[in-house]
Amino acid sequence: MKKENITISMEADKLRATKRYMEKKDADLEGELADALQKLYEKYVPAPVREYIDEGGEDAPAPAKKQKEKSKATAAANSGTVTPSL
Repeated sequence: MKKENITISMEADKLRATKRYMEKKDADLEGELADALQKLYEKYVPAPVREYIDEGGEDAPAPAKKQKEKSKATAAANSGTVTPSL
């Protein structure tokens, strides 16, 4: 899967201090940031979309479309109306 870069800003003194103290604990700044970004992805991206992406899709409209169709069918079933199928 294609990777993209992101850029964030932090005050220089704070960044230097973060790097210094992470080095003392043998922690990797980029690795920690990558882990944090992965957690954000898992927290905010719905599971069906993550599954679609993992299966090789680039964008996620397919699961959203299926979910809408499923919601319409459920609403129709709950309202007592019958949706004809061809």
